[in-house]
Order: sequence, then C-alpha cells, then structure tokens
Amino acid sequence: MKTYSFCIDENNSKNRIDKFLADNIEEITRSATAQLIEKGNVKVNDKHVNKNYKLKISDRIEIIIPDPVEYEAEAEDIELDIVYEDEDLIVVNKPKGMVVHPAAGNYSGTLVNALLYHCKDNLSGINGVLRPGIVHRIDKNTSGLLIVAKNDNSHKFLAKQIKEHSFTREYEAIVVGNLKRDKGTVDAPIGRHHIDRKKMTVTERNSKKAVTHFEVIARYKGYTHIKCTLETGRTHQIRVHMAYLGHPVAGDDIYGIKKEKLNFTGQCLHAKKIGFIHPSSKEYLEFDSQLPEYFSSFLNKLQNIS
Repeated sequence: MKTYSFCIDENNSKNRIDKFLADNIEEITRSATAQLIEKGNVKVNDKHVNKNYKLKISDRIEIIIPDPVEYEAEAEDIELDIVYEDEDLIVVNKPKGMVVHPAAGNYSGTLVNALLYHCKDNLSGINGVLRPGIVHRIDKNTSGLLIVAKNDNSHKFLAKQIKEHSFTREYEAIVVGNLKRDKGTVDAPIGRHHIDRKKMTVTERNSKKAVTHFEVIARYKGYTHIKCTLETGRTHQIRVHMAYLGHPVAGDDIYGIKKEKLNFTGQCLHAKKIGFIHPSSKEYLEFDSQLPEYFSSFLNKLQNIS
C-alpha cells in the first residue's frame, strides 16, 4: 500500500481532483484515479469527494493506493519461435501482436503464457508471477528478439548488462518522411505524458535519460528504412524519439500519422539483433533475425513505387 498527500496552492486551484492526481502521481492514470475516488481511497480535508471536485487553495488531499492483487498467469500451449535455448536462458523471436506479459485486458495469449507451458517451472521469479523470466520487454506491436531468464542468477546477470548499457539491442524500422542525416543520435529524456498517462514523451519532468542511435539503410518516396541501436531502454523509446524528430515509425497508432496512404501492415519496428555476455560461460553471444513478412512486404511496396 502507498499513501500520498498534497497541499494545494494557487497554481493548482480550480483543477479537477482526478486530473491533478493523475498528473502528479506517475504510476496511475486518470481513469484509475477516478476508480480510487469512487472506492473512497481519496479524501480532501478528511472528507470524501467526487472525481470532478474542483480544488481550492489550502485543500489537503490524502490518497491511498492499495497493493495490486497479482493474477497468476497460466500455462498455454502456444507455439514459440525459439532462436536459442540452454539451461540458463531462452531467446525468442516474438511475433507482432503478441503481448509480452499478462496485464489488464490481456491475461491470456501472452508470451509469458507460452513460456510457462514450454519451460514449466524453469523461469526466474524476480519479476513475480505475472512476469516470470522477463528481463526486458518489447511492445505488443513490435516484433523481434527477446531474452528470457530461466533462473534468478541469470536474470540478475543479464539485467546488470542492460543497466550498464553493455547489452546489444539493434532494431530496424521504417519511418515516415526523409531523414536529413544519414546517421545521428537522439539524446532526449523520456517520461510520462502530462495529460495522457498511457503515452510517453520527451520531457524534463519526471523523466529518465534516453539515448537512441540511428543510421539510414535506404531511402524511399515518403519513407526511410533505418537501423536503431539502443543505449538505454525506456518504454516506447524508439517510437517516441523518432516522433520527436518529426519522423514517426510507420504504422504507429499512438505516436504516428493517423492516416498513412501506403502502410497497410501496421507498425514497422523489429528487434532484429540482440547480444550479451552469457551468465554461465561468460562468452559473448549475438543473435540476428530475419525481417518478418509484414515488414518485408511494406519494403517491397516502397521499392516498387520509388
């Protein structure tokens, strides 16, 4: 359980309480705030209020966020594209459209459900029952390589490499427009969007350092095929950084252009290469993957019109 308290000054007076709380508590959305208010977890001056209450100067807010009740993921017989596997880890090529771990609205059909069936009890438990073995994530609509730890020692060893930026992660993407430079680096901090809490954005407010290196592979009419190398691993990092440059990932339904003329395949972002020091052998391993059909299909379409 977590508790927060706020005292309202003139800068925040007249704001709705649900909006104020969502803007000032990173872990909750506005809809979640409204639910907490309805359940009586929010008080203003020791009294319950409704979600559209307008704040006044000197109001004292107290909010209680209860501990989440974890749903235990169930094993499901779902086919996996396994690139590499040993007693310490497994490297999987995740298809576009598959969620990595169970969450609200997606409690089945996830990568974790498939891993529980394939690996049985041989997954690290560091991230709890909903994310067993998950060392890092890629978005639902991003395809590509993902490493999973089979025990806690491997998990800690791999997570340390990610934290120290010694973990190789290369992506390929098709972005909208023609990038002016053949290569470059985006060094811009990423945090939650101050209004839409489900989105990330480049911001100095409650943000973390984020660095993406990019290089042009090919140019087409209205689009550019690029390689991106992650130095850090923030949520939606490539998608946010490319949108920040004015060249969003093609087919991105959150940060991209709403109506693209050519793209019928959806988000074109693929985690193509992954490299790391093996937790037991201490050897450097690197794996590459083929571009998936949806990505290649769009590239062929661009080549035919250029």
